[in-house]
Amino acid sequence: MATTAQLFEEPFDADEYIERLAWRTPGGGSKGGAEAFDPKKLLEEFVNHIEELKQLDERIQRKVEKLEHQCHREAKEFAHKVQDLQRSNQVAFQHFQELDEHISYVATKVCHLGDQLEGVNTPRQRAVEAQRLMTYFNEFLDGELRSDVFNNPEKIKEAADIIQKLHLIAQELPFDRFSDVKAKIASKYHDLERQLIQEFTAAQRRGEIGRMREVAAVLLHFKGYAHCVDVYIKQCQEGAYMRNDVFEDIALLCQRVNKQVGEVFCSPETVMAKLIQSIFENKIQAHVKERLDGTRNSDVEQYLKNLYDLYTRTTALAAKLTDFNLGSDKHTFLSKLIKNIFSCYLESYIDMERQYLQSRSGMILQRFYDSKNHQKRPVGAGSIQELKEKIRQRTNLPLGPSIDTQGETLLSQEVVVNLLQETRHAFERCNKLSDPADLPKNAFSIFLLLVEYLCVDHIDYALEIGLSAIPSADAKNANLYFLDVVQQANTIFHLFDKQFNDHLMPLISSSPKLTECLHKKKEVIEQMEVKLDTGIDRTLNCMVGQMKHILATEQKKTDFRPEDENNVMIQYTTACSKVCAYLSKQVERVRRSMDGKNVDTVLTELGVRFHRLIHEHLQQFSYSSMGGMLAICDVAEYRRCAKDFRVPLVLQLFDTLHALCNLLVVAPDNLKQVCSGEQLTNLDRNLLHAFVQLRVDYRSARLGRHFS
Repeated sequence: MATTAQLFEEPFDADEYIERLAWRTPGGGSKGGAEAFDPKKLLEEFVNHIEELKQLDERIQRKVEKLEHQCHREAKEFAHKVQDLQRSNQVAFQHFQELDEHISYVATKVCHLGDQLEGVNTPRQRAVEAQRLMTYFNEFLDGELRSDVFNNPEKIKEAADIIQKLHLIAQELPFDRFSDVKAKIASKYHDLERQLIQEFTAAQRRGEIGRMREVAAVLLHFKGYAHCVDVYIKQCQEGAYMRNDVFEDIALLCQRVNKQVGEVFCSPETVMAKLIQSIFENKIQAHVKERLDGTRNSDVEQYLKNLYDLYTRTTALAAKLTDFNLGSDKHTFLSKLIKNIFSCYLESYIDMERQYLQSRSGMILQRFYDSKNHQKRPVGAGSIQELKEKIRQRTNLPLGPSIDTQGETLLSQEVVVNLLQETRHAFERCNKLSDPADLPKNAFSIFLLLVEYLCVDHIDYALEIGLSAIPSADAKNANLYFLDVVQQANTIFHLFDKQFNDHLMPLISSSPKLTECLHKKKEVIEQMEVKLDTGIDRTLNCMVGQMKHILATEQKKTDFRPEDENNVMIQYTTACSKVCAYLSKQVERVRRSMDGKNVDTVLTELGVRFHRLIHEHLQQFSYSSMGGMLAICDVAEYRRCAKDFRVPLVLQLFDTLHALCNLLVVAPDNLKQVCSGEQLTNLDRNLLHAFVQLRVDYRSARLGRHFS
């Protein structure tokens, strides 16, 4: 059975159990094993094993029944024990209730007895206290203080308690009968008060926090308690301001004192508030007055810097002080202290800010013009000269010579940076120093000054001078520096726009002034755009005029009617070469001077005008067969130059012009076919005919009938 027990090891598997049993039986293994397979032995083993399993099952079943019977017996015994315990618990609970009722009854009696004893003891204590005070009062009445409490310095605390009570009693006595004793009590009262304050001061110097706390508690009921606090505040500031930075000294002082105040005084928030008030009204106010009053009338720039610095550091200090316990409304308390110090300076701040910004901006501009030896011209005066200038700008009529500026744009990024920097500082000061209700209005007034000096007096003036300096369209070797003006004006305006968004918008974004600022900015932009458009238009006219002059001087009639048709070696004419070289430089200048879509817009306009010039120029000549080939070569070079524009419209125009030039060389019989081509089929027939008429063989070959 030991072997059988081993076969029941967990985990149990019936198939595996049979296999293991067969394997252990002699002759029960597989036929290919070491011993031949014997089914009879295996059957006999199975039968025997089944009998053993039945016997084992019976023994186990008897054991289970025995255990179940034992379990039922123990369960009944346990139930009886639980019932006995429940009965014992009920008895104990009843005893507890009886004990609780008895305790309550005794407690009620004790409380009643305590009330009775207190009712008897309180009048007795009052009577004893009154008798004691009357004894001390008699001593003051007799004029001789015999009690040890008044003569022993170590009992000053007890004496202070007595004299404080006697002082209150003396206030109720009639003056005519008790004037002497009232005076003596008052004298002793003030004497003890003075001694206590001296003791407090001495303890403070020694750093004895415990003694300070005891004396302060005694003085709390005296009238001189406030004087004690004042002495403490004065003494704790002695030697505290040793650095050059008074605000750092104050922060460290308050941090140190705040901990001490909580250990000494019973109402530390009141003492701390009084200390901070003393610091603001004395130390900070004196420091502010010293730094501001000396520069208010002599150096406005330094005055504004000092005002901004002092106000900023004072508000930062106040923010740190809010960490301390200063009462329920500490923010209002600190704001009021700051206002009391700076109100006289902040009332006139914006006027001084505008006055300084005007003076400083004017000086920056004047210094720049002086460095250029430029005498500023009045603009917009309504003079005859101005009228002539406007007519010349809009009509290109030669109403007198243009202004020669030697290529000076009269624009300076250094000047712009200085103006923007001054304005940025002004916006920062305005944000910090202005009353919240006046902030948008003050910021708008600063913005108007920026517009006046930067946009009007500098950029707009430079545009006016630049327009006046643009030569007429027929000028030779003209200096077209207005594109430099455009480039610099564009850069400057980006800087102006950045400051508008970064520094002005946060100050006015939630106020009605936002609409005014945006309107003013739009107005300034539109005024400058009109002048820029006018100047660019006239500059393009000058470019076209310069190319027209090159063509007029360099292009000869013999270029397209060479004497020796068979000995033409050039690829394109000299005039074409010079025009393309000039135009390439101008295209590059346009790309350098502008950005974004403006480049394509200006190059499109220049390309259209250039195409019109070449188209009209080619119609001034007559062409031989070889001359027509040269014209095609010129147009091909012009088209190659037009590719630099990177404008599809311009390239399309020159493609069409190149196709038109093919009419100068095509065989007469092929004219109709060429005119019906993809690039020429949509053109006006008169235009096609006009190009055909430029051929030298037009009449002799009767090309008109081939064209019609």
